[in-house]
Amino acid sequence: MYPEELRYTAEHEWVRATDSGTVVIGITQFAQDSLGDIVYVSLPSVGDDLAAGAACGEVESTKSVSDIYAPLAGSVVAVNGDLDAAPETINSDPYGAGWMFEMRLADDSALDGLLTPGDYRALVEKG
Repeated sequence: MYPEELRYTAEHEWVRATDSGTVVIGITQFAQDSLGDIVYVSLPSVGDDLAAGAACGEVESTKSVSDIYAPLAGSVVAVNGDLDAAPETINSDPYGAGWMFEMRLADDSALDGLLTPGDYRALVEKG
């Protein structure tokens, strides 16, 4: 349920490091389950410089609207435009085709400060 190669935030985002030195970001299975059917996604724009912890988008579901937070500081290099037409992809494949955006980090070592899969699992199970 929580892929081992990812890092996580307490705000229920996941972060995957790429071979090209960037990170891909999305929301976790737990987050999409909690939200319910996702009907709209607002993402940051390519070129945006994001501060760690800053709201940078929104996910709207049939239940609520939730902010998306930048898990780390950096610059947006890509966004998943497929989510405009099919935001429900986040529900069906949150760790794959439901990715949200990609960033080049201001500080690569910042990844070390994120939660491990075990830490995130403990956080979610604690409630």
